[in-house]
Amino acid sequence: MPPFFFFVEAETLTAIATILQGFGCPPDKCPEMALQLHRRAGQLSEAKGRSYEEALGHLLRAMAGGWAAQSQASTTDPQA
Repeated sequence: MPPFFFFVEAETLTAIATILQGFGCPPDKCPEMALQLHRRAGQLSEAKGRSYEEALGHLLRAMAGGWAAQSQASTTDPQA
């Protein structure tokens, strides 16, 4: 594969990791989770006939909902 492909992929992973950190993901986990989401978006894209961007958007919305629910639970639970 041409070197450009790796540059674009690295840029994409960095962008996904930044979004995840904004959702509240621990910074040390963001790169690993970004790679997992990137791979899963590719799989969903192929399996469902969606674009990569649509699949990634779907996954990021799910992650945002999960982090929001976790954050709300920790602020309403006095034992958290």
